[in-house]
Amino acid sequence: MYLWSTIAEWSSWLAYRFDLAVVTGSSPVSATMNINFKNDTIMNILTLSIKQKYFDEILAGTKTHEYREIRPTNAKKYITYLCNGKEYKADEELPEEGEIELKPIKYDAIKLLTGSYTGKRPYIIVEVKNAEAVILTDEGGNDVVYEYQGEEYLAAQMDYTLGKVLEKHID
Repeated sequence: MYLWSTIAEWSSWLAYRFDLAVVTGSSPVSATMNINFKNDTIMNILTLSIKQKYFDEILAGTKTHEYREIRPTNAKKYITYLCNGKEYKADEELPEEGEIELKPIKYDAIKLLTGSYTGKRPYIIVEVKNAEAVILTDEGGNDVVYEYQGEEYLAAQMDYTLGKVLEKHID
């Protein structure tokens, strides 16, 4: 019998035992490794909270996109940077020279939770058909820039194109 004291230890053991890549997130619920043992598939799932209204719209099929603001505090769960042909994690130092591109982190699905943060929360797991990191611009077409802790950042957001609902738990 195996006893793991943390989720990280469990996922590391699974990765070793089944020759898998370890999936991590910026918080215990930001990313999940979901293994389907019936057909040997692994899904990389992003976990997010959402308001009930939008949760219901996604279930009804009327909301097909989910948008999330990319900030310095959450960028590592949404994007990596490409500069001069090299990929950098969001919390790594970028070179001074060269054009920087935003590369979305690939997620197969998004787990959307709603309701109060106590006890068991209703959730759905929705397929991600496409993900795009978009730099925001003003009316004149200029990039929107803001400052955070003395550094300048471009305002950007993730645009997830949602597919079918893969799983729902709404008791």
